[in-house]
Amino acid sequence: MARKKTNANAKAMQRNKMKQRRTLAFVRMLRYGVNNFSRNAWLTVAATAVMSVTLLIIFVTVAAQRILVNTTETITQKANISIYLKGSVPEKTVNELTDKIKKLDNVTGVTYISAEQARHEQAQRYKDNVEALEAIREASNELPATLQVSVKDLNNYSSLKHFVGSDETYLANKDQRRQPSFTGDRRQAIETIGGWVRVASIGGSIATVVFVLISSLVVFNTIRMAIFNRKSEIQMMKLIGAERSFIRGPFVVEAIMYGFIAAVIATAGGYGLLAFAKEPMRKWLPIDTLLQDLTPYVGLVLLAMIIIGGLIGTVSSWIATHKYLKI
Repeated sequence: MARKKTNANAKAMQRNKMKQRRTLAFVRMLRYGVNNFSRNAWLTVAATAVMSVTLLIIFVTVAAQRILVNTTETITQKANISIYLKGSVPEKTVNELTDKIKKLDNVTGVTYISAEQARHEQAQRYKDNVEALEAIREASNELPATLQVSVKDLNNYSSLKHFVGSDETYLANKDQRRQPSFTGDRRQAIETIGGWVRVASIGGSIATVVFVLISSLVVFNTIRMAIFNRKSEIQMMKLIGAERSFIRGPFVVEAIMYGFIAAVIATAGGYGLLAFAKEPMRKWLPIDTLLQDLTPYVGLVLLAMIIIGGLIGTVSSWIATHKYLKI
C-alpha cells in the first residue's frame, strides 16, 4: 500500500516537473522570439512597414465600402418617386389615392404637395432670383399637384408602375403633361455610388491580396535570413536534443511580433486618416458618421487587425521554418 502511494507521489512530481519544464521552455521561446525581433533592426523595420501597409489597406477598403453603403442608404431614404396630379384634384380623391399607394409593396410613405404648396416652395427656393420668380408667376397655373412616394428599393417599383397604369381613379385625375418620375438625379447618384461600392470592393480586394502576398514574402525572407544568421545556434540546439517546437517557436514569435506592431500602427493610421478626412469630406461623404460608429469599437478593430497580422506572420514563418529548418 505504501509502495503504491510512493509511486503515485513520484508520478505526480514527475508530471509537475514536466509542466514546469514546458512552462519554462515556452517562456524562453517567447523571450528568444522578442530578442530575435530586435536583433535585425532594418529587416524588422522593413517587414513591419510592409505588413502595416497591408493592414492599413484592409482597414481603408472596409471603411470605404461602409462609407459608400451609408451614402447610398442616405440618398435612398431621401429619394422618392413623383406622381403628378391635376391641380384641382379634390381632397377626398387625394386621400383615396394616398391610401391605395400606401398599401403597395415596397412603399414606405406618401406625401401630398398641392399646386399652391409647390408654387410657394419654388418661390422660396428662387426668392433671390427675380427672373425665376417672374417665370413662376407666369406659369402659376401650370404647376401640378404631386404625390411623393418613398420606397425601400428604388430599383423595385413594379407594383407602383402597375398602379399608375391601371388605377382608374389615378388615370382620371393625373396630369397629362407629366409622367411619374424620380425626383432630381438621385437614382443616377445611387447607381453611381453603387458602382463605386463595387469598384472599391474589387479594387480593395485585389490590393489586399497583392499586399498580403508581398508582406508574406517579406516576412518569409526575413525569417529565412534569421535562420541562416543563427545556423550555429540552431545546430547547437539540435545537438543537445532541443524539441522541434522550441527551435521553431522563436521564429514564429518573431513573425507574430511583426503582425502585432503592424496592427497597432495600421489601426492608429486608419483612425487618423478618418479623423483627418472628416472635415474636408463632410459635404460629400458621411465619414464622421462612420468614425462615430467605429470609435466605441477601437478594441475590437485592433483585435481583428492583430489576428489578421498574426495569421500572416504565423503562416509565413511556418512555411519558412518548415523549408529551411532541417529538423
